[in-house]
Amino acid sequence: MAEKFKLTIVTPDREFFNEDVDMVEFNTTEGEIGIYKGHIPLTVIVKPGILTITQGDSVRNAALHAGFVQILPEEVTILAEIIEWPGEIDEERAEAAKERAESRLSGDKSSIDVARAEAALMRSIARINAVKLK
Repeated sequence: MAEKFKLTIVTPDREFFNEDVDMVEFNTTEGEIGIYKGHIPLTVIVKPGILTITQGDSVRNAALHAGFVQILPEEVTILAEIIEWPGEIDEERAEAAKERAESRLSGDKSSIDVARAEAALMRSIARINAVKLK
């Protein structure tokens, strides 16, 4: 069994999570990362996707959209712009947002902010995937 470390996740609106965990996994701009206690100190930028928290036999998922992560050997702190538990997500709204983003990206790209449309697409996909993993 893995040793536990403190995982704290805060947003501008609330403290989302603050408990001891065995492992946490999420996407960064450099790729996917999994963290156990004793990880080397590191700071990374979040890329939209699924955050997976493992506590013993329990695994919880959330849609993590943007933020920064400070990784220390005994503690991980995620400063999230937006993070949502599956129960907080409106799946129909996420599907509609995905369709809008895909439509924008398939059309004339000279009249849109491509980076913004791609970010909206990634956020909607993260929400949909979080609900499906529930």
